[in-house]
Amino acid sequence: MFAIIQSGGKQYRVAEGDVVRLEALAAEPGETVELPVMMVAGDEIKVGAPLVDGASVRAEVLGHGRGKKLYIYKFKAKSNYRRKTGHRQNYTEVRITHIAG
Repeated sequence: MFAIIQSGGKQYRVAEGDVVRLEALAAEPGETVELPVMMVAGDEIKVGAPLVDGASVRAEVLGHGRGKKLYIYKFKAKSNYRRKTGHRQNYTEVRITHIAG
């Protein structure tokens, strides 16, 4: 059985036991969070509009972190214009513990 969940404006395909990095959540490590379910597939497929009624996905928060650094470099020829900046995205790592559909 797997589910499609929504978190931080993105969608993820998850199954029980999966460890997923989501956009940063306001939850402490060790807490359990409930995530919105867009689709559940197992014996039968349930698709929501936009969410599936009665379906739930619970996940345990493992920790928080910051992703790999991305460099953004802007350059315009012949005008002495150069800009270099970086970005590290915050994330929350969760383990999917239960899918009910």
